[in-house]
Amino acid sequence: MWVLRLEAFGRFQRRERITDDALTKAVRDAEGGLVDADLRGGKSGGCRTIIAYRRGDRAVFLYGLAKNERANLDDDELAYWRRIGRSYLALDEDGIEAAIAAGELTEVSHGDET
Repeated sequence: MWVLRLEAFGRFQRRERITDDALTKAVRDAEGGLVDADLRGGKSGGCRTIIAYRRGDRAVFLYGLAKNERANLDDDELAYWRRIGRSYLALDEDGIEAAIAAGELTEVSHGDET
């Protein structure tokens, strides 16, 4: 299972102090059918995250926003991220490797997660 993030999501992740282990746990939870994850370890405020996800194949963390900065995305923004997500899910292995080599995507470290 590939767990990847856009470079811009990586900046959000660092700013919000979200660990790679939290991301991999969220993907593992999604694999188990749970669609609501706590990435920040119970801290108040919370965040919203958009993930392109294909069960058993890959998850690409696309966008994140802190709820205390903004409540939600509008319809046009959501449509934009859906298009971006579909494009990353359509990539074959060579396309993913090329995006990683270009610095567009990075693989999320799985740490102790399996």
